[in-house]
Amino acid sequence: MEHSSGVGVLDKGLLVLDAVAGGATSLATLTKRTGLSRATAHRLAVALEVHRLLARDADGRWRIGPKAAELAGGGTDRLLAAAGPVLARLRDATGESAQLYRRVGDRRLCVAVAERRSGLRDTVPIGADLPLTAGSAGQVLLAWAEDDPLLADAAFTARILAEVRRRGWAQSAAEREQGVASVSAPVRDQAGRVLAAVSVSGPLERLGRSPGRLHAAAVLSAAGELSRASGA
Repeated sequence: MEHSSGVGVLDKGLLVLDAVAGGATSLATLTKRTGLSRATAHRLAVALEVHRLLARDADGRWRIGPKAAELAGGGTDRLLAAAGPVLARLRDATGESAQLYRRVGDRRLCVAVAERRSGLRDTVPIGADLPLTAGSAGQVLLAWAEDDPLLADAAFTARILAEVRRRGWAQSAAEREQGVASVSAPVRDQAGRVLAAVSVSGPLERLGRSPGRLHAAAVLSAAGELSRASGA
């Protein structure tokens, strides 16, 4: 390493950023350029993606993310700044774990969480990289995406997405993971575009097969808060 700060994880993170600076970069190329193990390179890249210093294109390749421009211009991510307290209130209102997901290429990334304090719960860590093709958050992130090729492989149908668009929220039961149910709603920008999906999730035995009956109103309220915080 040409320059070392003595803080190993920081130096490795900058190695990853430098490796991606030239353009869209696959994980294999990232590993080769940095000299890091595949697992370490992926872990650091995902962590940088959570903070939007990296992003991924439709082919899953890494590129420099929007946070770099925001830092240069003094901007802030209002959605992430508001997410912590909003998710905490949603967790307290529903008694279930709450998450915020953003679409990154053909996946969804968990960028903020508020975990249920005790008892049986669905744990999704920040940085979790999950499919768009299953789960209520995936439904929300695809429902307003016209003719998205991912729909062909989705666990849900076009009819289900039409219902999501009609009522403004989605629900799933054992769709992404056995024994887990969830409810999600879209977070929008000023133009009405879907920026993210806010969710609550928990054990199927507690939420039931129609979890929206319990928690749709609370999730919609949280989505509205986050949309307003984002400038909508």
